[in-house]
Amino acid sequence: MEPVQIERFYLGCLAHASYAVGSEGIAAIIDPQRDVDIYLELAARKGWKIEHIIETHLHADFVSGHHELAKRTGARIYLGAGAGAEFPHVAVKDGDEIQFGQCRLRFLQTPGHTMESFCILMTDRGQPERPQAVFTGDTLFVGDVGRPDLSTTHTPQELAAILYQSLHEKLLTLPDNTEIFPAHGAGSLCGRQMSSESSSTIGQQRLNNYALLARTPEEFVHLLTDNLPARPEYFAREVDLNRRGAAPLSELPPLAAFTAPDVLRLQKEGAVVVDTRPAMEFAVAHVPGSVHIALTGQYASWAARILGLDTRLIIAGEDPDHVRESQLRLARVGLENVAGYLADGVSGWIKSGFELEYIPQITVQEFVELREQEPDKIAVLDVREPGELSGGVIEKSVSIPLGELKARAGELDPRKLLVVHCKGGYRSSIATSLLRRAGFRDIANLIGGFDAWKTAGLPCAVPRGVEV
Repeated sequence: MEPVQIERFYLGCLAHASYAVGSEGIAAIIDPQRDVDIYLELAARKGWKIEHIIETHLHADFVSGHHELAKRTGARIYLGAGAGAEFPHVAVKDGDEIQFGQCRLRFLQTPGHTMESFCILMTDRGQPERPQAVFTGDTLFVGDVGRPDLSTTHTPQELAAILYQSLHEKLLTLPDNTEIFPAHGAGSLCGRQMSSESSSTIGQQRLNNYALLARTPEEFVHLLTDNLPARPEYFAREVDLNRRGAAPLSELPPLAAFTAPDVLRLQKEGAVVVDTRPAMEFAVAHVPGSVHIALTGQYASWAARILGLDTRLIIAGEDPDHVRESQLRLARVGLENVAGYLADGVSGWIKSGFELEYIPQITVQEFVELREQEPDKIAVLDVREPGELSGGVIEKSVSIPLGELKARAGELDPRKLLVVHCKGGYRSSIATSLLRRAGFRDIANLIGGFDAWKTAGLPCAVPRGVEV
């Protein structure tokens, strides 16, 4: 008999992993992304029938495809009892099982990230002496655990204490060689120190995961809840959407092509232009008032965090293919209020004779020379996350994580040249576009970010808060 097969799908722009588990012509899909054709194509290729769709919990950072996939396959949806889902589903309890072919999937109730969270323990019935893998959802990641602040009924401290129990009484009782497959990787907003590794084992995490090294429940609670990053505002909306079940992507309306005058009119009515081109192209020339979020990075996640789910958007992309890809990625996080796109992109804007804006770029060498000449006229803004600062900072820089910049821009002095940086340049380009929209005229993006600073061998300071 053939062993149970596991197929992993990874969406880099959301740092989201989903899985297909197949055996003897039957398959289960775990934590599906919104565009579900990838699972149907795999099933057709493998000769599998998708009969089971499992959600480890109600996700807060992306729109799940469970509803559409169930409609297209006739499969059952499984979700933790108490989730309050408004679509037909099986409300699972601790110890419930699904069996097909050589595969046995057992539900382990592991509240803490959310109260309805479950992990899925997989055993190959051809090797029944030990579990082969556990799909850990957002309970346990490679290098981290789930954030404990997504409940409306429990405090983060209460959830963290519950999560400690789930980890130590359920997951850490499994054999050390049990492989773990989490729902997210590095860059996800559902944790702080996730690894880029796609999988690990219980034994490796027991030894190396900082959160599992906490010696007491109290230490674990403090570790998770002290200095907890702010929860993105759109998370609660996402949970509600997943509780109801999202509409099929095929129902998204086609995007309208707007001329430059149309875009200018829509901007005056409150629409926001999102420029998805590479950072240098945006820096050289862009529509005034644009927000820059390059399609090459974690585009959808940052769009949802910065713009919210209700803002009316106009896409300025490189070409029609990029515009369509942008719309799809936005829909994956429930951002569907996209009015259309700028016809012919920035070239169309130029042909109409409208004004362009640019954002100066500065190398680390130019920055060092400029600061030596006019130290009192330059400020440095670091938009990395607090957890990234342990490797050092540029002396006298101010740290405001990108996700907090819109709310905290008033802390910065617009009379100084503000040089903005992140790790490599992706987030700082977003930040400069937000600052320009907020009225900051004298700004520059540090090319290559802090990585370029370190590569140049320039001095790093110990992180500390300094007013600009």
